[in-house]
Amino acid sequence: MKQRIITGLIGGAAFLFFIYLGGAWYSLLVFLLAVIGHFEFMRMAGIQPFHVAGILGYALVVSLLWPSLAFSEWLRISMPDLLLPVILLLLIYSVLRKNQFHIEHVALTLVGALYIGFGFTYMAAARNLPDGLMLTALVIAAIWSTDSGAYFVGKAIGKRKLWPEISPNKTVEGALGGLAAAILVVIVINASFGSLPFDKALVIALVAGVVGQLGDLVESAFKRHFHVKDSGQLIPGHGGVLDRFDSFLLVFPVLHLLGIV
Repeated sequence: MKQRIITGLIGGAAFLFFIYLGGAWYSLLVFLLAVIGHFEFMRMAGIQPFHVAGILGYALVVSLLWPSLAFSEWLRISMPDLLLPVILLLLIYSVLRKNQFHIEHVALTLVGALYIGFGFTYMAAARNLPDGLMLTALVIAAIWSTDSGAYFVGKAIGKRKLWPEISPNKTVEGALGGLAAAILVVIVINASFGSLPFDKALVIALVAGVVGQLGDLVESAFKRHFHVKDSGQLIPGHGGVLDRFDSFLLVFPVLHLLGIV
């Protein structure tokens, strides 16, 4: 627990610093997180990250993410340009590998690339908005407060299991505590430092408090299916990129669909 808290504080402070810097620095960080996240997903799925399929997955992730990065003007690429070629090449590759790389692997490569690519794309895009610094910081504060609230309330009074088949330690009480923490933190921060309309801030809190926990369950379902404890070991005491950013990968796209980011 001590190691988890220390690395969490250091990593969180560094992450917030990159958000503050914005521009190419933040874009580079998001780019690296997306690439590492794809590597972790491929490895969990039993697909060689640096063989043909893995490289095609990287290409799809980068093509999704690239237009939202600060340095995208250096090279014009986008997901529509690569999606069809990647699908066709993966199908052809499955034939050439004589079904050692089969249709389930094709599907996993595509789903992993889209799941990770869209998540980090809208995380990068939010920072590019006119009020992107405050908006991004508020969303992240909501996600982190949801995680903390769910953990501590669940530990203190959690009794009813939320979804034991997927994540046996999560409780209904913890989930409600996480949602309440997100609402409280977002309202206080926005009232003190922000300028978002109350209804917009409340939507951010609700999405982080509900969808953020669903994102955590999605990642738990992946790990349970692939029989792994953590997606990686990059962050001592916390696991890999996907372990730490699982909520982000759903919250930011949902907020984009709602017109918030």
